[in-house]
Amino acid sequence: MAALAGKLTKKLVENLGPGRHGDGNGLYLVVDPGGARRWIVRVTVKGQKNRKGAPLRTDFGLGGADVVTLHQARDRALEYRRMSKQGLNPRFNAARDIPTFEEIAQQVHIDRMPTWKNVKHGQQWINTLRDYAFPKIGRMPIDSIEQPEVLMCLSPIWTDKHETARRLAQRIKIVLDVAKSKGFRSGENPVTAIKDGQILPKVKVKPKHHKAMKWQEVPAFFADLKSRDAMAAKALMFTCLTGSRTGEVLGMCWDELDFAARLWTCPAVRMKTGDDHRVPLSDEMLAILEPLKAMQSEYVFEGQKRHKPLSNMAMLMLLRRMGVEGVTVHGFRSTFRDWASEVANVPREVAEMSLAHKVGSGVERAYARSDLIERRRELLGGWNVYVSGGAEKA
Repeated sequence: MAALAGKLTKKLVENLGPGRHGDGNGLYLVVDPGGARRWIVRVTVKGQKNRKGAPLRTDFGLGGADVVTLHQARDRALEYRRMSKQGLNPRFNAARDIPTFEEIAQQVHIDRMPTWKNVKHGQQWINTLRDYAFPKIGRMPIDSIEQPEVLMCLSPIWTDKHETARRLAQRIKIVLDVAKSKGFRSGENPVTAIKDGQILPKVKVKPKHHKAMKWQEVPAFFADLKSRDAMAAKALMFTCLTGSRTGEVLGMCWDELDFAARLWTCPAVRMKTGDDHRVPLSDEMLAILEPLKAMQSEYVFEGQKRHKPLSNMAMLMLLRRMGVEGVTVHGFRSTFRDWASEVANVPREVAEMSLAHKVGSGVERAYARSDLIERRRELLGGWNVYVSGGAEKA
């Protein structure tokens, strides 16, 4: 099949700025603001009308300009125009090399690997699609997926597993957006209207609270912990004193600690907020850390395997062995927060920043440059004295 010559050249295809650039006969090079380049062809299907009764004029993606050459784009555009003149809709009749949903999803997963907070997070991302999307739409061409196909994935779990469904919708949307940027799709993302609550019913989700120990009970519990030699006990003591998350504590390495400045800086890669977080070190915290230096391990709280951290379950299992039921490790963050409000009576932003929560809107955070480290040092110092000093100091 011979394609007709047009206005574009190979050099223009590589260098044209953002916008829609016509080659003639309905073929366009679309350059996004971010630099992505893709081909589309606009055709009028003979004998077919739109909702207003006008001739059906439709844009079809022909692929990204990084994989589809100008000559190939002209060939495909010519094929589409011939089919349209015969009354055939190219969406259903064109022989195209359109990747499947699963192929695009797997590539997105690979491309984003360097951005995942950790390996586990990246695996969870693709596992959600594997379990709920691939069985239904995985083998479908990416350009044929619209609202009915997305709903096939979301509807069965929308109510019973709403949080999973919400994440699934977001991941399907990302895959479809990437496919569009590569020229394999056109038009609005079908997930948008669904997420806006226009299709599926709104679901009220009750927040799940981690079971927490009452702050009045912590000193006695801490004294019990202090009498134990297990590494899990030391890690749990440190977790209670800092109000930190399990992963932040267990992943802590010695190079994150500045003993002279009495600071621990947890790197962004382990933080839920995606930002570095500084934690002031108290005398009670240093008393836990100093003896562990002798182990000469990369990790502060080393597990049973040399140079490996404690497992995520170590502290929870310790609670069970101690006979402490109905309490989670994460719940000690709530315990600290309750004490900060009821006893310390500190401003909300000081307590929230101590827990590494984002405070205020994005604009407010942009102007709030301080992390209130000295105010937080005072708050954690008071909490540490209370926790380690005994119940009589309540």
